[in-house]
Amino acid sequence: MNKILVIGSSNIDLIARVRQLPRPGETVGEALFMQANGGKGANQAVAAARLGGDVGFVSSLGSDAAAAVLREQFAADGIDTSTLMTVDDIPTGTALIFVSEDGENSIAVAPGANRRLTRERIDAVADRIAGADYLLLQLEIPLDTVAYAVELAHRAGTKVVLNPAPAMPLPDELLRQVHLITPNRTEAETLTGRAVHTVDDAAEAAGILLGKGVGQVIVTLGADGALIRTPEQTEHVPAPHVTPVDTTAAGDVFNGALLVALSERKSLSDAVRFAARCASVSVTRMGAQTSIPWRCEIGDDR
Repeated sequence: MNKILVIGSSNIDLIARVRQLPRPGETVGEALFMQANGGKGANQAVAAARLGGDVGFVSSLGSDAAAAVLREQFAADGIDTSTLMTVDDIPTGTALIFVSEDGENSIAVAPGANRRLTRERIDAVADRIAGADYLLLQLEIPLDTVAYAVELAHRAGTKVVLNPAPAMPLPDELLRQVHLITPNRTEAETLTGRAVHTVDDAAEAAGILLGKGVGQVIVTLGADGALIRTPEQTEHVPAPHVTPVDTTAAGDVFNGALLVALSERKSLSDAVRFAARCASVSVTRMGAQTSIPWRCEIGDDR
């Protein structure tokens, strides 16, 4: 059994580095192209593994060349791949990503095989969910699947960490079973109706989520760091200052690093500081998984 079990999406990312993000109807030339492995679930699993976590990954892949590339990389990163699943009649997920010179991005995802990660496939790994310390989920797989996995984990006493990305409304019944939720500004606003522009706004949105029954809340604020709120604690953790090149996987690195630190029994504050350090390294590099640092690049304070 793995201390950290990640259930989520796997994609191949097709990335164009452009001077500025194209407006509707605009063609932007002179782009630089690269291909990389991605998907929010895969990114978070890779981040947790590279940063020293004991990680298993549940995901649905096609039977194509892209899936073979992903499987090989997951194994090289030290992820337990025994729970990866294959579907034969639909391709592996693909993400189309524009990245501007100032590091901002715009992303469209064709989910492909990720849509086949169903309740029935979650039943097949129920024992792995029950045996984990933490279950980490995102929202790039069907919401019904997420809700079912959360229910199984909650029933088994496994702590559920939900990164509610991409942004969508979630039922209170699901939120009441979440130990820790990690929205960014947009996702926090979607879940609470409270616009998040400042740290104080983040604290108010986090308070609304606590009122819905979530155990702990971390609102990620990009260059402004992160806001922690629990029933006992409200704390703003600043982010290290860096010059961003590509922010595509910053949130995923943050979540993977956070789970590693929590699985090492760090305090929530120390875990968030560690996660912020790791994310700050990732934004100085291009790509999703190509940007994810290893533990030796961060410093080992275990």
